[in-house]
Amino acid sequence: MKRCFNFTMAAVLAAAMLATGCGGNGSGTTDVTASGQEQQGTQGTAQAEGQQETGQVTGQQGTVRDDVIVVMGPTSEPEAGFDPAYGWGAGEHVHEPLIQSTLTVTTTDLKIGYDLATSMEASDDGLTWTVTIRDDVSFTDGEKLTAGDVAFTYNTLRDTSSVNDFTMLKEAQAVNDTTVEFHMNRPYSIWPYTMAIVGIVPEHAYGTGYGEHPVGSGRYMLKQWDKGQQVILEANPDYYGEAPIMKKVTILFMEEDAAYAAVMSGQADLAYTAASYSDQTLPGYELLAFETVDNRGFNLPAVPDEGKTEDGISIGNDFTSDVQVRRAINLAIDRNEMIDNVLSGYGSPAYSVCDKMPWYNDAAQVGYDAVKAADILDKAGWVIGGDGIREKDGVRASMTLMYPASDSVRQALAADTANQLKEVGIEVKTEGVGWDTAYDRAQAEPLMWGWGAHTPMELYNIYHTMKESGLAEYSPYANETVDRYMDAALASSDLEQSYELWKKAQWDGNTGITQDGDIPWIWLVNIDHLYWARENLKVADQKLHPHGHGWSIVNNVDQWSWE
Repeated sequence: MKRCFNFTMAAVLAAAMLATGCGGNGSGTTDVTASGQEQQGTQGTAQAEGQQETGQVTGQQGTVRDDVIVVMGPTSEPEAGFDPAYGWGAGEHVHEPLIQSTLTVTTTDLKIGYDLATSMEASDDGLTWTVTIRDDVSFTDGEKLTAGDVAFTYNTLRDTSSVNDFTMLKEAQAVNDTTVEFHMNRPYSIWPYTMAIVGIVPEHAYGTGYGEHPVGSGRYMLKQWDKGQQVILEANPDYYGEAPIMKKVTILFMEEDAAYAAVMSGQADLAYTAASYSDQTLPGYELLAFETVDNRGFNLPAVPDEGKTEDGISIGNDFTSDVQVRRAINLAIDRNEMIDNVLSGYGSPAYSVCDKMPWYNDAAQVGYDAVKAADILDKAGWVIGGDGIREKDGVRASMTLMYPASDSVRQALAADTANQLKEVGIEVKTEGVGWDTAYDRAQAEPLMWGWGAHTPMELYNIYHTMKESGLAEYSPYANETVDRYMDAALASSDLEQSYELWKKAQWDGNTGITQDGDIPWIWLVNIDHLYWARENLKVADQKLHPHGHGWSIVNNVDQWSWE
């Protein structure tokens, strides 16, 4: 017996992928790779026909332009090309793949809609998903897209993906040309979101080099890729959906200063920027700010110092392992002050990794109260010493707060945190680090992270314990009740019920990860994504942007227009 899914409910949002938030690509003003090395991009030189420094938007013979030039950061360029198996559409820059079609899509109000799919059903036990697809879709090489291509795509990603986690998928099978079945190893209630980010590739044309010369069935085709400089997309003339308004999309990859210069010179129609530039005035351009769930916060190791592992990694922290310390720190942070002074007003307070999402538990929200924070520390036995720093049982109220060395925003947030916590008798030393050591060091010391996605899996990735260690992956923490709620949410046969379980994992009235619970992470701010845009460029309504100041902006570039 199969059960039809209700897509009029709140957002069906979850990703079957590795943690999207780590600190690398797209996680700050200047991004770094996993090795901590700054990526360098070469300034592109493309310029649309008819575009002048004065900001004109007419093309040949006075016709309205149907092209747009967008500037992204250099780490937005897909290193492995436009292959879903290597992160195109997923990873840290979760977005619609544009070149390939997907089974489902997320709408602007974060609900699920259909792309290739025409219907979907899940079995009562949650172990089989049946999806029917359109029969009028062809790849750009003229070959018809069938359920066989869908099954091939998912089985390939299950076996080879370097980004997505497909351990829940046993096998995808094409029942006929328009029906595919997904047989699961375990129930996975949030599968519809996975289907919204996986681009379908052609079985007959997939192989080595596909990422550089992708064949798809999406709104756009890859016309040109000058590595380190630009990508040019052109509208697919045989697209089965509504024809794109923007026929040509040029993406330039530039560092932040070069992006600003491109706007000043009239070279770009829309370019990413940071709050540090927000006080500038550029004739012919306006500053657009888009809400995000792109948050910044730091972990607090929740177990005492356990010494070093066999690999030489230190685990735990005798100061932050005191839950009263963690609760005091959460109250001692004035998030609005950070937004005003670090983000120039472009942001919102963050209290969890899932603010504004359907599964957010408002029990996470706290108000700034330094007096109460100090009182908590007093009652917990943390006594202020002669230098103003507290101490208890020979342990100094001191910690090192790391941040990615090339990320100016996280550096400023770390410094602000240090200043604020000093007021309640906590010493915070800040240190810029590379990602080659940061992950390991975060097992014993706080690290300023960037997270946020349209998915409750973000909660799972951060807080759920691993079988191997019995602790969470990114910072030592464990709570069996929290684990059970999240496991039950994934196994749920009803999405709305799963949202309630995700909420209970945060706080169920007795335990959880919020202020009155274990509070193993401190969330500070959600950073608005800022862009300079030509005044007469009409950017379509945006979804809430996830972590990563990148491809999300062009999810619906086909609907943009010139006024």
